[in-house]
Amino acid sequence: MPAKTSAPTATQTPSFETVWALLKEVAENQKETDRQMKEKSDEFYLQLGHLTNLFGHFTVSMIAPMLREKFRDLGFIFQRSNTNVLVDDYINKIHFEIDIILENSNKAVLVEVKTKLTMDRVLKQIERLRKMRRYANLHGDKRTFLGAVAGFSIPDELKAFALDEGLFVIEPSGEDFNITPPKGDPKEW
Repeated sequence: MPAKTSAPTATQTPSFETVWALLKEVAENQKETDRQMKEKSDEFYLQLGHLTNLFGHFTVSMIAPMLREKFRDLGFIFQRSNTNVLVDDYINKIHFEIDIILENSNKAVLVEVKTKLTMDRVLKQIERLRKMRRYANLHGDKRTFLGAVAGFSIPDELKAFALDEGLFVIEPSGEDFNITPPKGDPKEW
Protein backbone atom coordinates (compact mmCIF):
# COMPACT_ATOMS: atom_id res chain seq x y z
CA MET A 1 0.00 0.00 0.00
CA PRO A 2 1.48 3.38 -0.99
CA ALA A 3 2.38 5.76 1.79
CA LYS A 4 0.04 8.71 2.19
CA THR A 5 1.73 12.04 1.50
CA SER A 6 1.25 14.43 4.33
CA ALA A 7 2.58 17.78 5.32
CA PRO A 8 5.94 17.52 7.03
CA THR A 9 6.04 18.29 10.72
CA ALA A 10 8.21 21.07 12.09
CA THR A 11 11.05 18.64 12.73
CA GLN A 12 10.99 16.94 9.33
CA THR A 13 12.66 18.26 6.20
CA PRO A 14 10.10 18.54 3.40
CA SER A 15 10.66 16.22 0.48
CA PHE A 16 10.02 17.08 -3.13
CA GLU A 17 6.95 14.82 -3.10
CA THR A 18 5.40 16.46 -0.03
CA VAL A 19 6.01 19.98 -1.35
CA TRP A 20 4.62 18.99 -4.75
CA ALA A 21 1.54 17.42 -3.13
CA LEU A 22 0.93 20.56 -1.06
CA LEU A 23 1.26 22.80 -4.13
CA LYS A 24 -1.21 20.63 -6.05
CA GLU A 25 -3.65 20.78 -3.13
CA VAL A 26 -3.33 24.58 -2.89
CA ALA A 27 -3.87 24.90 -6.66
CA GLU A 28 -7.01 22.74 -6.50
CA ASN A 29 -8.34 24.72 -3.54
CA GLN A 30 -7.64 27.99 -5.40
CA LYS A 31 -9.54 26.75 -8.47
CA GLU A 32 -12.54 25.91 -6.31
CA THR A 33 -12.35 29.29 -4.54
CA ASP A 34 -12.13 31.10 -7.90
CA ARG A 35 -15.14 29.16 -9.20
CA GLN A 36 -17.20 30.01 -6.12
CA MET A 37 -16.22 33.69 -6.27
CA LYS A 38 -17.15 33.90 -9.98
CA GLU A 39 -20.49 32.26 -9.23
CA LYS A 40 -21.21 34.76 -6.43
CA SER A 41 -20.02 37.67 -8.58
CA ASP A 42 -22.25 36.63 -11.51
CA GLU A 43 -25.22 36.31 -9.14
CA PHE A 44 -24.51 39.75 -7.61
CA TYR A 45 -24.29 41.49 -11.00
CA LEU A 46 -27.45 39.76 -12.20
CA GLN A 47 -29.35 41.01 -9.14
CA LEU A 48 -27.83 44.49 -9.50
CA GLY A 49 -28.93 44.56 -13.15
CA HIS A 50 -32.48 43.63 -12.17
CA LEU A 51 -32.52 46.36 -9.53
CA THR A 52 -31.16 48.96 -11.97
CA ASN A 53 -33.76 47.98 -14.59
CA LEU A 54 -36.52 48.11 -12.00
CA PHE A 55 -35.49 51.62 -10.94
CA GLY A 56 -35.24 52.67 -14.60
CA HIS A 57 -38.78 51.41 -15.30
CA PHE A 58 -39.97 53.23 -12.19
CA THR A 59 -38.38 56.49 -13.41
CA VAL A 60 -39.95 56.16 -16.87
CA SER A 61 -43.37 55.33 -15.42
CA MET A 62 -43.22 58.42 -13.19
CA ILE A 63 -42.57 60.78 -16.10
CA ALA A 64 -44.44 59.20 -19.04
CA PRO A 65 -48.08 59.73 -17.95
CA MET A 66 -47.81 63.53 -17.74
CA LEU A 67 -45.32 64.12 -20.53
CA ARG A 68 -47.86 64.80 -23.32
CA GLU A 69 -49.60 67.36 -21.09
CA LYS A 70 -46.29 69.06 -20.25
CA PHE A 71 -45.36 69.30 -23.94
CA ARG A 72 -48.87 70.61 -24.72
CA ASP A 73 -48.09 73.48 -22.32
CA LEU A 74 -45.09 74.22 -24.57
CA GLY A 75 -47.28 74.25 -27.70
CA PHE A 76 -46.75 70.68 -28.92
CA ILE A 77 -49.76 68.37 -29.36
CA PHE A 78 -49.01 64.65 -29.41
CA GLN A 79 -51.73 62.03 -29.82
CA ARG A 80 -49.57 59.00 -28.99
CA SER A 81 -47.12 58.13 -26.27
CA ASN A 82 -45.21 54.86 -25.99
CA THR A 83 -42.52 53.61 -23.65
CA ASN A 84 -39.63 51.20 -24.18
CA VAL A 85 -39.81 51.18 -27.97
CA LEU A 86 -37.27 48.95 -29.74
CA VAL A 87 -36.08 49.62 -33.28
CA ASP A 88 -34.39 46.58 -34.80
CA ASP A 89 -33.75 47.03 -38.51
CA TYR A 90 -31.47 44.08 -39.24
CA ILE A 91 -31.28 44.76 -42.96
CA ASN A 92 -29.87 48.26 -42.47
CA LYS A 93 -28.12 47.46 -39.17
CA ILE A 94 -29.97 50.14 -37.18
CA HIS A 95 -30.73 49.15 -33.59
CA PHE A 96 -31.72 51.30 -30.62
CA GLU A 97 -34.21 51.67 -27.80
CA ILE A 98 -36.38 54.69 -27.00
CA ASP A 99 -37.42 55.14 -23.37
CA ILE A 100 -40.41 57.34 -24.27
CA ILE A 101 -41.65 58.56 -27.65
CA LEU A 102 -44.38 61.15 -28.14
CA GLU A 103 -45.85 61.22 -31.65
CA ASN A 104 -48.22 62.98 -33.99
CA SER A 105 -48.47 62.94 -37.78
CA ASN A 106 -45.61 65.40 -38.37
CA LYS A 107 -43.41 65.36 -35.23
CA ALA A 108 -42.04 62.99 -32.63
CA VAL A 109 -40.01 63.56 -29.48
CA LEU A 110 -37.59 60.87 -28.36
CA VAL A 111 -36.97 61.02 -24.60
CA GLU A 112 -34.02 59.38 -22.86
CA VAL A 113 -34.70 58.88 -19.14
CA LYS A 114 -31.95 58.22 -16.60
CA THR A 115 -31.79 58.49 -12.85
CA LYS A 116 -28.45 60.28 -13.11
CA LEU A 117 -27.84 61.94 -16.45
CA THR A 118 -24.25 61.88 -17.71
CA MET A 119 -22.43 63.40 -20.68
CA ASP A 120 -22.20 59.94 -22.21
CA ARG A 121 -26.01 59.56 -22.06
CA VAL A 122 -26.58 62.97 -23.67
CA LEU A 123 -24.17 62.10 -26.49
CA LYS A 124 -25.85 58.71 -26.94
CA GLN A 125 -29.23 60.45 -27.17
CA ILE A 126 -27.91 62.68 -29.97
CA GLU A 127 -26.60 59.58 -31.75
CA ARG A 128 -29.97 57.85 -31.21
CA LEU A 129 -31.70 60.81 -32.89
CA ARG A 130 -29.34 60.53 -35.87
CA LYS A 131 -30.14 56.81 -36.13
CA MET A 132 -33.86 57.58 -35.91
CA ARG A 133 -33.56 60.08 -38.76
CA ARG A 134 -31.66 57.54 -40.87
CA TYR A 135 -34.18 54.80 -40.05
CA ALA A 136 -37.12 57.12 -40.82
CA ASN A 137 -35.61 58.17 -44.17
CA LEU A 138 -35.19 54.54 -45.18
CA HIS A 139 -38.86 53.84 -44.35
CA GLY A 140 -40.47 56.94 -45.86
CA ASP A 141 -41.19 58.63 -42.52
CA LYS A 142 -40.98 62.38 -43.20
CA ARG A 143 -41.73 63.51 -39.65
CA THR A 144 -39.43 65.86 -37.77
CA PHE A 145 -37.73 64.37 -34.72
CA LEU A 146 -36.93 66.30 -31.55
CA GLY A 147 -34.91 65.11 -28.58
CA ALA A 148 -35.20 65.31 -24.82
CA VAL A 149 -33.23 64.02 -21.86
CA ALA A 150 -34.63 63.46 -18.39
CA GLY A 151 -32.94 62.78 -15.08
CA PHE A 152 -33.33 63.16 -11.36
CA SER A 153 -29.75 64.36 -11.07
CA ILE A 154 -28.47 66.72 -13.77
CA PRO A 155 -25.38 68.85 -13.15
CA ASP A 156 -25.81 72.48 -14.28
CA GLU A 157 -23.03 72.29 -16.89
CA LEU A 158 -24.59 69.14 -18.39
CA LYS A 159 -28.00 70.80 -18.52
CA ALA A 160 -26.46 73.78 -20.32
CA PHE A 161 -24.72 71.45 -22.79
CA ALA A 162 -27.93 69.53 -23.57
CA LEU A 163 -29.86 72.77 -24.09
CA ASP A 164 -27.08 74.13 -26.36
CA GLU A 165 -27.36 70.92 -28.40
CA GLY A 166 -31.05 71.66 -28.99
CA LEU A 167 -32.48 69.10 -26.56
CA PHE A 168 -35.30 69.60 -24.08
CA VAL A 169 -34.26 68.92 -20.47
CA ILE A 170 -36.73 67.28 -18.10
CA GLU A 171 -35.99 67.40 -14.38
CA PRO A 172 -37.87 67.07 -11.10
CA SER A 173 -39.37 70.07 -9.33
CA GLY A 174 -40.87 69.18 -5.98
CA GLU A 175 -43.59 66.58 -6.56
CA ASP A 176 -43.74 67.44 -10.28
CA PHE A 177 -41.23 67.90 -13.09
CA ASN A 178 -40.34 70.73 -15.44
CA ILE A 179 -39.35 70.77 -19.08
CA THR A 180 -36.77 73.37 -20.06
CA PRO A 181 -36.83 74.05 -23.80
CA PRO A 182 -33.54 74.61 -25.61
CA LYS A 183 -32.39 78.15 -26.30
CA GLY A 184 -34.03 79.24 -29.55
CA ASP A 185 -35.75 76.55 -31.58
CA PRO A 186 -35.22 72.90 -30.65
CA LYS A 187 -32.89 71.03 -32.98
CA GLU A 188 -34.70 68.95 -35.58
CA TRP A 189 -33.53 65.63 -36.92
